[in-house]
Amino acid sequence: MDHQPKFFENLSGAGKAIAVLTSGGDAQGMNAAVRAVVRMGIYVNAKVYFIYEGYQGMVDGGDNIVEVSWESVSSILQVGGTVIGSARCKPFRTREGRLQAALNLVQRGITNLCVIGGDGSLTGANLFREEWSGLLEELAQKGKIDAEAVKKYAYLNIVGMVGSIDNDFCGTDMTIGTDSALHRIIEVVDAIMTTAQSHQRTFVLEVMGRHCGYLALVSALACGADWVFIPEYPPEEGWEDTMCVKLSENRARKKRLNIIIVAEGAIDCHNKPITSEKVKDLVVQRLGFDTRVTILGHVQRGGTPSAFDRILASRMGVEAVLALLEATPDTPACVVSLSGNQAVRLPLMECVQMTQAVQKAMDEGRFLEAVRLRGRSFENNLNTYKLLSHKRPDAELPKTNFNVAVLNVGAPAAGMNAAVRAAVRVGMTEGHKIFAVIDGFEGFARGKIKEISWGDVGGWTGQGGSILGTKRTLPAKYLEKIADQMRTNNINALMVIGGFEAYLGLLELSAAREKYDEFCVPMVMVPATVSNNVPGSDFSIGADTALNTITDTCDRIKQSASGTKRRVFIIETMGGYCGYLANMGALAAGADAAYIFEEQFDIRELQANVEHLTEKMKTSIQRGLVLRNENCNENYTTDFIYQLYSEEGKGVFDCRKNVLGHMQQGGAPSPFDRNFGTKISAKAMQWISKKLKETYRKGAVSLFANTDDSVCLLGMRRRNLVFQPVAELKSETDFVHRIPKEQWWLKLRPLMKILAKYKTSYDVSDSGQLEHVAMLPKEAETGAI
Repeated sequence: MDHQPKFFENLSGAGKAIAVLTSGGDAQGMNAAVRAVVRMGIYVNAKVYFIYEGYQGMVDGGDNIVEVSWESVSSILQVGGTVIGSARCKPFRTREGRLQAALNLVQRGITNLCVIGGDGSLTGANLFREEWSGLLEELAQKGKIDAEAVKKYAYLNIVGMVGSIDNDFCGTDMTIGTDSALHRIIEVVDAIMTTAQSHQRTFVLEVMGRHCGYLALVSALACGADWVFIPEYPPEEGWEDTMCVKLSENRARKKRLNIIIVAEGAIDCHNKPITSEKVKDLVVQRLGFDTRVTILGHVQRGGTPSAFDRILASRMGVEAVLALLEATPDTPACVVSLSGNQAVRLPLMECVQMTQAVQKAMDEGRFLEAVRLRGRSFENNLNTYKLLSHKRPDAELPKTNFNVAVLNVGAPAAGMNAAVRAAVRVGMTEGHKIFAVIDGFEGFARGKIKEISWGDVGGWTGQGGSILGTKRTLPAKYLEKIADQMRTNNINALMVIGGFEAYLGLLELSAAREKYDEFCVPMVMVPATVSNNVPGSDFSIGADTALNTITDTCDRIKQSASGTKRRVFIIETMGGYCGYLANMGALAAGADAAYIFEEQFDIRELQANVEHLTEKMKTSIQRGLVLRNENCNENYTTDFIYQLYSEEGKGVFDCRKNVLGHMQQGGAPSPFDRNFGTKISAKAMQWISKKLKETYRKGAVSLFANTDDSVCLLGMRRRNLVFQPVAELKSETDFVHRIPKEQWWLKLRPLMKILAKYKTSYDVSDSGQLEHVAMLPKEAETGAI
């Protein structure tokens, strides 16, 4: 790939017309994608059109195809569904229908289409593109357009974005709407758990997914469900007995409730449907448990999009416009999608063919093949779920005689408990004894350490904060006491779940190895902090939950001013010196500016922002939003910025300020944090087992473990989960400000500015490469879940 930064200023949309439509089932986040396409299109001087009611509007023409302005997409970012409507369209399936659609587009000079929908909608768009020149010739023969138009509009460019809550499209880790649908499901499961607990009930939940079990599988992983039924992985013959034994065993272990999740398309190994009612009847007849069915239905499609979906859709929308500007007659129709944490372009038909191959494999009973075709992310979810949900009998478990300690360090972050649960259960499956350390390194020094069992961590995934307790204290002043505790309890490995303090703590422990042999054991860190400021990882457990809190609060704050006069809100976010929450919160909430430490600003920039906002407020726009990271500048405080905007905006808008504070650390973890925490922690524990086996000598873990690569941080890097020695990360760290020297999300800064109507330069070196589906490194454990 070309590593010279490449900026898109050279790409001009002048003289081009782009139309955007949403088709098929709606999904939360579609509006964010529409908004990004419109604003990016206008930014590069192209004309942009809405096509209302999907392909039906394209066929009907008239008022269904309308040129739009910047303000047309104001205040739609937080709205679920699609504001431009979607409809199933029979006429478009006929050549006559497509002929009429082509005429309607040519009359307006539109030759660039951005289609947001599922595989059916995208396949239709591709067929339209292939027929385009033939359709124009036919229109010319009928005298509806002239020969000049045939020549001028000879090619149709198509770029797709996948909007589907089922996440059933191959080639992309996450489709727009999936994360929001998971939010809806998890909100319901969390609510049901409390009532089920009270009455000792079993609940059977039916979730969407006629052909794809992603929602069922990931929600089962996120709530620790007892059993899950999905179309790709039917239960083995005799599953009825196995499931009933499992449910009664759980009750015998004092578990007061059972949750069973059923995808609407669930089948058995003979391709016969397994319905929620059938599962309920089975539990009642065999076990006599009080059992209820809840069918979630269209709730999953509704509601406001999550922060993840808004950012994903905004990134994809901008990428789609770039892809259209760069398209040539030879470029195949492409889909912009997400692989790991990276935007990629993939040939549309390759993705569609692979998606159809999954269905074919299921129809023919090749279920293992279907799981494999869904991709590594799906396969990982399935394997992790199987590992964590079913406790094997003690007699079947290996016995390694290794003791592994797990502790939380730093400030609490939502998702820490899910990570501890995964560590405990995977560790036990590997044959180790797991010890829980209470209150971080301080508790360790005081001997607050106890063995923890499989059942002790039941129901932990949905709990916020840190159940083990966590402290910011570093180990340096307790080294001797911690070494004593490790010797007393014969601790052979250490797993630390936490933020920047956890990273510093591991550096201190590894530095003390020369003095204390007890620290010559494998140690691994799993990043968990709302600030997302740990070097070596693009994401930390807890950051997504905090981001959703910020986004929800910004939505409410903006709404509080509706119907009043024009108003600007100044909002302060957490993050220490790391601007991740402020920047990404601004992108997700549609803010006008975000002040962060990493991008120094002066009074001239503040003045330019105020003037920019004043101009905007003179149009139909009613509300402005400005985010400020708590430590972005010691003199330009939140109060200062509030007073400056209040003074300069007199007569145009008034101001209010909000400091969000610790609400950003609280709350139940988001589906992303539960699953990211679960998967990353399971992988870390497997690494510990591998290291212990490698370094085991003569009945003890030898001092061969005294190497840099035995103290690692497991982080998400672009598309992969990577173990990195903490010693090597030192050079990447700004220790004074407790942030990594390079941060991937800074590349998204210009995106926020473009969508807020600023002129800026946007580095597009990472985009523009058309990849092939089969070549995608599916170790992409994903920036998705």
